[in-house]
Amino acid sequence: MHFDGIICGLGAMGSAAAYRLALAGLRVLGLDRFHPPHDKGSSHGRTRIIREAYFEHPAYVPLVQRAYELWNELEAKSGRKLLLPTGGLMIGPQDGVLVAGAKRSAEEHHLQHRLLLSKELRREFPVFNIAANEVAVWEPRAGILFPELCIQTHLDLAAKAGADLRFGQEVVSWKPEGNGVRVTTAAGNYTADHLLISAGAWLNSLAPDLHLPLSIERQVLFWFEPAPSSSALFAPERFPIFIWENEPHKFIYGFPDLGDGVKVAVHHQGEVTAPERLNRDVSSEEIDRAVALLKRHLPAAAGKLKSAAVCMYTNTPDEHFILDFHPAHRQVLIASPCSGHGFKFSAVIGEIVSDMLRGKQPRFDLSLFRIDRF
Repeated sequence: MHFDGIICGLGAMGSAAAYRLALAGLRVLGLDRFHPPHDKGSSHGRTRIIREAYFEHPAYVPLVQRAYELWNELEAKSGRKLLLPTGGLMIGPQDGVLVAGAKRSAEEHHLQHRLLLSKELRREFPVFNIAANEVAVWEPRAGILFPELCIQTHLDLAAKAGADLRFGQEVVSWKPEGNGVRVTTAAGNYTADHLLISAGAWLNSLAPDLHLPLSIERQVLFWFEPAPSSSALFAPERFPIFIWENEPHKFIYGFPDLGDGVKVAVHHQGEVTAPERLNRDVSSEEIDRAVALLKRHLPAAAGKLKSAAVCMYTNTPDEHFILDFHPAHRQVLIASPCSGHGFKFSAVIGEIVSDMLRGKQPRFDLSLFRIDRF
């Protein structure tokens, strides 16, 4: 059977694209070497941050605003709770990249926010150990997405809309065929008018001709049991998601206790690896470093380790996404490496992919994500 579109990789971006393309009436084939949602890639770990005052660049703000609408729409359609508002704090020096960047986006897009000085921050959020030179941008719309459930919901609704989803099928190769493509897996060959490559950490193996300067980074996630006397302070109605520039250009981030502990992690600074070589064991030294960070910044959370997990970031040099057509094959679209901050956008990227593959002009500025910037 010939398809309108084949999707290679059904994680965050691919599952959303499968849903949006199928919803638009296209014959869609989705392929994945695993069975998403799974713990082999970049979209697991129970929770992901969604935030609006985007410190990385103001151009992300319209995208995340549309993502909020689409997550709410997906909740209504599925009857599942996918997004939990908690508010969010971007903490650090006032002239640091995090606070200054979040403030710039908030002001440029007229977002509801407050700048909290150190005394205000200590008073309103006493669990944080705030230094005299640290401030925070408070944004009320920030919160938590549940990644495994989000992916499952996109896949369920995609299948309901007619998408053909095939798991456990690794894409071995693809090649242009006329104005379309032929995709080869161990199970057989498939043809389509278009191909979407949304394979995350496996992108370079599927587009080796592009020589994309990507790096795969190991990311460790921790869940700690807070001190019993302070446990109520970490409930989601009292404790927001946060990102903290604790050293220049270095960040930690965390989540409230949803019943499995306070989740914390270091953003970037992980070892460079490859998907097939990823070390999924968390060492005692790594745990000790995480405890030391908590004792310094969030001491009431530095209790017993409840669990830990390892995932991957797929990074571009500038940490912006790739969302663009293959420069030599316009029937092939790449929507993949997100440098550790892409999950929140997956709902809107699925919509954008659907527009692009159907020849419609996206309504967003995507110039940050072009392949030719490399």
